[in-house]
Amino acid sequence: MTDTDRVKILIKEGEGLTVEFKEHFTPRIDEDIVAFANTKGGVILLGVRDDRTISGEKLTNDIKARINSVARNCNPPVQVKIKQFQNVIAIEVPQGEEKPYNCSSGYFRRLDGTTQKMTNHELRTMFQEHEATPFEEKVNKDVTWDDISKEKIQDFLKEADVSIRKIVPRDILTSLSIAQDDRITNAGVLFFAKNPRKFILQSQMTLIAFKGRDRVHIYDRQDVQDDLLIQFNAAVFFLMKHLNRRSEIKGVNRKDIYEIPFEALREAIANAIIHRDYSMRGTSLMVEVYDDRVEIVNPGVFPGAKKSDFSKISVRRNERIADMFFRMDKVERAGTGIRRMKEAMALAGLHAPGIRQTGFYTIIFKRPVVEGGGEKYGESTEIKLGEKLGEKLGGKLGGNEMKILEIINQNRFVTIPELSKSLKISTTAVENNLAKLKAKRILKRIGPDKGGHWEIV
Repeated sequence: MTDTDRVKILIKEGEGLTVEFKEHFTPRIDEDIVAFANTKGGVILLGVRDDRTISGEKLTNDIKARINSVARNCNPPVQVKIKQFQNVIAIEVPQGEEKPYNCSSGYFRRLDGTTQKMTNHELRTMFQEHEATPFEEKVNKDVTWDDISKEKIQDFLKEADVSIRKIVPRDILTSLSIAQDDRITNAGVLFFAKNPRKFILQSQMTLIAFKGRDRVHIYDRQDVQDDLLIQFNAAVFFLMKHLNRRSEIKGVNRKDIYEIPFEALREAIANAIIHRDYSMRGTSLMVEVYDDRVEIVNPGVFPGAKKSDFSKISVRRNERIADMFFRMDKVERAGTGIRRMKEAMALAGLHAPGIRQTGFYTIIFKRPVVEGGGEKYGESTEIKLGEKLGEKLGGKLGGNEMKILEIINQNRFVTIPELSKSLKISTTAVENNLAKLKAKRILKRIGPDKGGHWEIV
């Protein structure tokens, strides 16, 4: 892959942990330079708007001198590489070896796709915990490019709303900074290996539903031994299956309301995957459902923070994994997951999630007492839907069509890649089944592909 091709792919993928767009040069790029040096390194593309369109910037001798001057005035000075690619200037910033770096405005770091100023507390915590080579960035010597799945890369790109005509795994993983010098890192294995557990035995998630309030009687269990996106989706569907919900009708629209706000649960699952210590052998990330609570148990203590610090600072153990989840729109930019969970629970009139930290980090959601019972997914709701549609259409629905409707009945915001993973069929097959349901006037799409939802007519 040429440098020009790499820049084109970076623009298509958008801003992230290691990529920043600027329409034009300003001296304030010193903040981005020290942010990249303090984090994982990166590239600043001058002449590119936030919406990925090209505004254009020409590399003159004056601009080159000013960029170098800005970089030299950082403390310690940062050595950058400056190149012109058609109408775009690329400023490559290496990860610093003399952290922390600062500029005239202070200390900065990258968090997903933004440059953020660090507080003194964050500064101390971040660099006390600093490891020269985190587990996610270590090259996995046993993995070859034949072990990487093009289908999983395609699913990721769809989730990230990125359109790339020809999938070349080496180019995609390199541009995402999860492959180095033609070698694949552990983060690349966790997302895109055909069989991640072959190379990282502990890369699994266990989903368990208990009868009662103790860890005694198991009535449902699922061991998810696949990539991190599949783990995330499987956990979401498992909780949908085992938590109660009620429906509200407003006008012609129906809204499903779960006993625990699902935005809080999704944040908790994503945060557990992002903050997990993947170097701990013999462990599994656990999602446990009891009669009175839901617990998400994360191997490894929460990185760099005391319990009193939760929701106040954001220090991530796995910056690359966090960046991938941000690109898929599974987490917010600002790293405010715990605060958002608390707000969602408060709006629902529920207790804030509890936090327990021993050798593992556990977040606990109390389930409200359900008066008069309630329907659980996987039981009466799905059966009633199937019976009604079967009677109405005289058995004209295929098996996958019925399953798609059952899932949409649970979650009208479900995406095509999520349906594909749940049904274990290709995204093309999902699209074909959706087209059939639309043609039969059973299903319709409300709003755009990204941000809209499905509605069963």
